[in-house]
Amino acid sequence: MSHNQLTESGRLHHFLSIEGLKRPLLTEIMDRAEQFSSISHQQVKKVPLLRGKTIVNLFFENSTRTRTTFELAAKRLSADVISLNINTSSASKGESLRDTLHNLEAMHSDMFVVRHHQSGAAEFIAQHVAPHVSVINAGDGCHAHPTQAMLDMFTIRRHKQHFPDLRVAIIGDILHSRVARSQIQALATLGVGEIRVIAPKTLLPTDCKTLGVHVYHDMNAGLKDVDVVITLRLQNERMQGALLPSSKEYYQCYGLTERKLSLAKPDAIVMHPGPINRGVEIASAVADGPQSVILEQVTHGIAVRMAIMSMTLGSQAELYEVTA
Repeated sequence: MSHNQLTESGRLHHFLSIEGLKRPLLTEIMDRAEQFSSISHQQVKKVPLLRGKTIVNLFFENSTRTRTTFELAAKRLSADVISLNINTSSASKGESLRDTLHNLEAMHSDMFVVRHHQSGAAEFIAQHVAPHVSVINAGDGCHAHPTQAMLDMFTIRRHKQHFPDLRVAIIGDILHSRVARSQIQALATLGVGEIRVIAPKTLLPTDCKTLGVHVYHDMNAGLKDVDVVITLRLQNERMQGALLPSSKEYYQCYGLTERKLSLAKPDAIVMHPGPINRGVEIASAVADGPQSVILEQVTHGIAVRMAIMSMTLGSQAELYEVTA
């Protein structure tokens, strides 16, 4: 996949997947996000890096955090932003996706931020846009959600610094989660010491062990001595058939409670990509507790998406110096 994302000089042109990207590039994204993170505390929350650029949000799925943080990120880079409501666009009248793209290109768009229910949609769009247009994958089916993975990596680095020393546990619906796939790829690329996945057998992909993870079906064993705990939402809208007896039974076995969290290291952090289903995958006492960094993830999402946008559309000039 990486050859479709990088220019001949190795610069990021599209951001479609973590797969194939090298550690220095992921580190550069986090380093650049670190420079952008102080903008939220300034009186004027803008830098002129993408002034004159036009960014179009194409969300074929519902979203709150991802869509809003992409909009804020683009505006803080001084870009012009259009958020297309697919339900009221010409696509609802039968216009093909390719024709929609070509019409938006004719309006001199520079970037498409795409969320789609079909896996591979972002890559398809990247293959059919004009050469000057960049595409960022904001989540496609069960395939990938690379910007979410990178804001999660940034959050982890903010608290834990050195990736090779860490044990990370991902709990829940691994089978249907595009976030989990991207997180595992990013954690592996950054050299995390141990990646654990904890889930019932029905919510694990058949090739799970080939991803370089340690598989657990028991929360007590899987959470022992971990540094980072990531819980996932049950992707009920993508499930086919009865994969779970009930959400109540799932919570009893795999819901993250204070008792279960106590098995992790005392300074372990708790993460969740959202939206949260309290009492299903996580207890309110944990989601709102002192070890939770869930709201920090949302905040960091703006800086990380600013970093990725600036790397795909920015010039080769030095990064604008951000001062507090």
